[in-house]
Amino acid sequence: MEVEEARRLLVEGLGAGPEPPSPESARQVTAELAHPGTLGPLVRRLSVGDLELAECVRLSYRHVLGFDKLLLLPGAPRFMLRIHFWHGAAGAVSEDIHNHRCAIASAVVRGRVRMECYEPAADGVPAVAYRETIDGPGGAWRLRRVGEARLRLLHTEQYGAGRSYGLAARTLHRVVSEEPTVTLFLETAPQRSVTDVYVRSRSRVRDCGSDRDDRGSVRDSGSDPGPIGGTGRTTGTGRTGEVRSGGEVRSGGAERADPPPKTPLPPAVYLAELGALAASLGY
Repeated sequence: MEVEEARRLLVEGLGAGPEPPSPESARQVTAELAHPGTLGPLVRRLSVGDLELAECVRLSYRHVLGFDKLLLLPGAPRFMLRIHFWHGAAGAVSEDIHNHRCAIASAVVRGRVRMECYEPAADGVPAVAYRETIDGPGGAWRLRRVGEARLRLLHTEQYGAGRSYGLAARTLHRVVSEEPTVTLFLETAPQRSVTDVYVRSRSRVRDCGSDRDDRGSVRDSGSDPGPIGGTGRTTGTGRTGEVRSGGEVRSGGAERADPPPKTPLPPAVYLAELGALAASLGY
């Protein structure tokens, strides 16, 4: 598949009107692009490095949770198409339960992931709520403590190669990958400027740079339904304080520091990972 053909599929699949695309339309176009016979030629074409390499590398990085986020097709503000390489390393940091700024979709290309979906509930697990912002495209994350909350696990679903899901912007979820996995990930047009983040109250944290146990960390939403899938299914108040990196607290006390800065991927790593994926798909 040529790059412009992939762009055309995204534009047609997501629509050009003022309304944000539905999670199902995002899932459908992502599933189509993730088919080995479609994704393989596209990734091989991009791996030669002569198409928007500088822009793609600038917005590709090693995520704080340990997986690589590679930008394939920039199309902001309408879409951003990425590849996620989950390395499945032992002892990897657990992903927060979170929502998004936009409707998203993901298709598993290799390996498998486990999706956990949550909702606020009075009888749920106690947590501390945060509001997350980002300092522009490719910028650093910032967290502000906003109060207390409770979250309840709704259900869990396994997704293997060939399966896909779509999520509304405010849907709470957490993805777990315990083996090397590749997913095609689509961000659509932003619907808001923040996401909601939770840290379970049982986490052990000392402010100002001491030991912490963030394995119970979690992100809040509203009452959106879970993922829509033709190939799978899903789905208080307190003192306010802003958290700085290293555990420093500006006001109000907090249990979670800002995530560390993003680690940019060198161009050689970007191209090597795309080349390896293309080869694994037979191209």
